Amino acid sequence: MSAHRNQPQRIKNALVTPEWLEHRLETVASDSPDLRLVEVDLNTDFYAEAHIPGAVSIDWRRHLQHETRRDIPSKAALADLLGTRGITDQSTLVLYGDSSNWFAAHLYWMLTYYGHEDIYLLDGGRRHWLESGRPTSESVPSYTPRSYRPGGPYEHVRAYRHDVHRALSKPTALVDVRLPEEYDGTILAPPGMTESAQRGGHIPGAVNIVWSENLRSDGRFKSLEALRRLYCEYDIDSDRDIIVYCRIGERSSLTWFVLSELLGYSSVRNYDGAWTEWGNLVAVPVTTDRT
Repeated sequence: MSAHRNQPQRIKNALVTPEWLEHRLETVASDSPDLRLVEVDLNTDFYAEAHIPGAVSIDWRRHLQHETRRDIPSKAALADLLGTRGITDQSTLVLYGDSSNWFAAHLYWMLTYYGHEDIYLLDGGRRHWLESGRPTSESVPSYTPRSYRPGGPYEHVRAYRHDVHRALSKPTALVDVRLPEEYDGTILAPPGMTESAQRGGHIPGAVNIVWSENLRSDGRFKSLEALRRLYCEYDIDSDRDIIVYCRIGERSSLTWFVLSELLGYSSVRNYDGAWTEWGNLVAVPVTTDRT
């Protein structure tokens, strides 16, 4: 791991606390690329209304996914996206956003896929920062553009459809983090969401552990002890090969983050093709029961 003078002491492995960040807002707002704060939102109106001082904005829908290809950014696209925001591949990044850090966690996973080392999530995300009365700003910072050089890709964090096919006949734990109504096929997508599939249900053998089970009522992560108990109840142990999925890959990134980054499970992959891919495939197995 790169050594930066601004590198945070890891809280629960890959989290920084709001307290830690608040004490470093002057450093965040400087032009130095050592420490950069990134807000990742589905609704960028939130950023315009109020954001943490010094944070740059990334629009998940416009920058981090493709509406028709359903793929993550290429190395070149990622390099341009981050470099124009004053970020280098050596920067320490603190990510946060709306929807309980779904989209920030998705970027965290992407950056891990492309080999960025110094990445952290802000515990509690945007919601907790605002609710705890911490400083906000409407000013959009401008930083000197930098050169960003992605590494990888490191495929050990990503699952593809062929990996899921193989998992059906191997001792692989499949974790579906969607709502119970999505899992059993009652609905194809949460209310208000447009990306969908032809069929409802879940991948055979997958257990349903909703993403929100990872969080406390204030939006911060549960204790490590509570998280370990949660997954042990479903026989999701650290020595198993694990694939997590949701509908479009963002909610499962949060669960991937918990299992891989907080609990330190060694073999966790995010199936980012997710249900919008599997539920649209021909001749793949789909289950609608609650077992």
